[in-house]
Order: sequence, then C-alpha cells, then structure tokens
Amino acid sequence: MKIWVDADACPGVIREILFRAAERTEVPVTLVANQPLRVPRSPYIDAMQVASGFDVADNEIVKRVSAGDLVITGDIPLAAEVIEKGGEALSPRGERFTADNVRARLTMRDFMETLRASGVDTGGPPALSQADRRAFARHLDKLLAGR
Repeated sequence: MKIWVDADACPGVIREILFRAAERTEVPVTLVANQPLRVPRSPYIDAMQVASGFDVADNEIVKRVSAGDLVITGDIPLAAEVIEKGGEALSPRGERFTADNVRARLTMRDFMETLRASGVDTGGPPALSQADRRAFARHLDKLLAGR
C-alpha cells in the first residue's frame, strides 16, 4: 500500500496526521502538487511537483495509483477514478469514498456546479472542524490496520 495525497488543497493539519502515520506504520506517503511543498525528511515521505494546469496533479495520481493504494482527496472525480482502479479514497474530512457513494456524490457535485454557473451562490464548505480531523484520523487508522 502507498498513500497518494492530492496536496494542492489538503489542509496542513491533515498532512501532519499523514506524516505521523507514515512514520508509525512505515507506509510511503507521496504528496502531489503543482507547487513546491515542504515535507519532513523521512524515507517514508516524499513530494512530487507537477506542472501547473487543470487536473495535472489529479492525472498524475491516477497514472501512478495501484489497486490497494489510498488517495487522500476532496476531489470527487479523482476519487471515482481511483476507485475504478481498485484503490481507496478518503477525503480530508474523513469521508470514505466507495463505489456505492461516489456516483451519487458526482451527481450532486455536477448539480451544484450547474447552480453556480447559473449565478446561484451555493456557498463553500465549512472550515475543517475538530470532528473532521478525528474522523479523518479514525478512518486512516482503520485503512492502515486493514492493509
């Protein structure tokens, strides 16, 4: 198992949880972003910078992910592609994407995008809460324990 992180939008507190998990479990973590990232010196933690552009980091993750790998992302289309390849996907809020729920989430995302395009202010997601952080850490631990 390897953990891939869609790092451009991944909160720092979630990265820190992943860094500690990588050291504790010796599972490799790679952060993929279109900007330079600082990561701790560790044989289990790496950063990959890709070119700027729409979905460049997502496409790189999809290209490299293998069945059984875990991808950390809030991007629902990326999560769907990862699941199609046999990987696991977990949002920074601790929501586990599955074959059963990712299609419904894609549909809702597309609907909200249509609303925004027609001028409706749909607001943004709430700030990452302590409950979100705990949910993320709990799901991450379960996924790592089951590897």
